[in-house]
Amino acid sequence: MDSLLLPHAGEGWGEGAALLGEIGSAQYFQALAARAVPDVRMNPLLLKPEADTHSQVVLMGQVSRELTDLPWRGRSERVWPQITAALDALRAENDVVVIEGAGSPAEINLMGSDVVNLRVARGADARCLLVADIDRGGAFAHLYGTWALLPEADRARIAGFVLNKFRGDATLLAPAPEQLQQLTGVPTVAVVPMRFGHGLPEEDGVFDDRVIATLPLPPAGEGGGEGVHPRHIAIVAYPRISNLDEFQPLKNLPGVHLVWARTPSDLHGADTVILPGSKATAADLAWLRAQGLDAAIAAHGGRVLGICGGLQMLGEALIDLHGVESQGAEGNGPGLGLLPLVTSFDPVKTVRRTSASFDQLTGPWSALSGVPVSGYEIHSGQTAQHPAMAAKGDVAREVIPGLAWQNVAGNVLGVYLHGLFEDAAVLQALFGAEVPTLDAVFDGLADALAGACAPGVLDALIAR
Repeated sequence: MDSLLLPHAGEGWGEGAALLGEIGSAQYFQALAARAVPDVRMNPLLLKPEADTHSQVVLMGQVSRELTDLPWRGRSERVWPQITAALDALRAENDVVVIEGAGSPAEINLMGSDVVNLRVARGADARCLLVADIDRGGAFAHLYGTWALLPEADRARIAGFVLNKFRGDATLLAPAPEQLQQLTGVPTVAVVPMRFGHGLPEEDGVFDDRVIATLPLPPAGEGGGEGVHPRHIAIVAYPRISNLDEFQPLKNLPGVHLVWARTPSDLHGADTVILPGSKATAADLAWLRAQGLDAAIAAHGGRVLGICGGLQMLGEALIDLHGVESQGAEGNGPGLGLLPLVTSFDPVKTVRRTSASFDQLTGPWSALSGVPVSGYEIHSGQTAQHPAMAAKGDVAREVIPGLAWQNVAGNVLGVYLHGLFEDAAVLQALFGAEVPTLDAVFDGLADALAGACAPGVLDALIAR
């Protein structure tokens, strides 16, 4: 990821930056596309679901337990000063600020406490584009209904409608755009085609196999040593899976078949099984056991990789004395027992960019030996060797101090580092292949959007 962060005059996400913290992956990629350094001010308020009815509140990059415990409508006035300060600072430092609202601006049950849509647009005196996903159906009703529910002053902010993810013959849309403009006075300024395999993570398509590449791999033996070129990768898809964006490069790799595993049968034939990050490690571990995936993972003879929460699950025990992962005792208990490690959860979350190099690895992960890696950590737990198991001679091989461990057999690897597969050196070592750079992906998407818009529309919005 470091190679994708381009020089910028403002404060960024690098080591020592004053505003180091968490932001959403969408804002991260949008910043890179704008050739700007990702900054917590670009995502001042972030909600992270931790359960079906509960979300963690991250304000200016830092978890706020106080705000998390407040009712939703009680948070708005508490967070608005920080949101508007971040917006004002970004506007002062940049010629153009692009703002993405969260959800619909016409949620009339929430409009009175809104801080993520119209209130921000009003604060910036922004001209707006209203975007509808036409692939879901009902797009014209959605656009008209949203416009109709908005206060008159907010309707005036809408400079155009956009139909996104369109498939088929665009001429068949007529005369709906013209009729919609007659009803609202707002033109439809773009019809953006559906685009698969664009190279960025799918916002809603975790299980969308249409974006998986199927080109042949390079001949075996090219680009690495033992254990290179696994072809079939299964990622365990627990209910509260997190950081999905880091697996997009695997989808882009030629010849790699990627599946999202929810049952033991989904692991059949996999060369590599990946346990990804989790927003609720203990709860997802319980789900994994209920599906019988614990036994299937233990019986898997090939590569097993745990990332962050997945690493914690691979250990011998989880200890949650502070209620970080659970309200009761469910956060304390055994892990999968594939690494002789113990994780203790701590209220203070680790959030930092990290660069390191793997020490010598053995077995199917040996191709990573000596490979430099860069990524990021976002975790509440701290992991270490299980002392009682060490006394019995069962010691994990620490292949990056404090960040990565391998079992004695060599097939199980656990890391705290997110972004492993976004690192070109790792992809080359494991797969002997490269994927398009993010700059190339951004340029392709920008060209497609420019071609879908009516001439001069975007320039006119920016020039206002």
